[in-house]
Amino acid sequence: MERASITLDLPKTMVQRIERLANQRQMSVTHLVTQTLEQLVAHDESYALARQRHLQSLAHAADLGTGGQLLNTRDELHARF
Repeated sequence: MERASITLDLPKTMVQRIERLANQRQMSVTHLVTQTLEQLVAHDESYALARQRHLQSLAHAADLGTGGQLLNTRDELHARF
């Protein structure tokens, strides 16, 4: 995989916390950041795919026989007899 470098401008305390976490996990900061960003991208992509599937299912939903018309008002539906 071809690699590219980026520069981040982070607060010093954040960098220290990241370095400490990477050390605890026995990995480099680069590996920790790469792993975290990969998880973020994968989560976002799976959300987008799930959203797309859901919208497609709504667009092709079963016909309920109403012809798109409301047959009752809200008050009629919630009337207590």
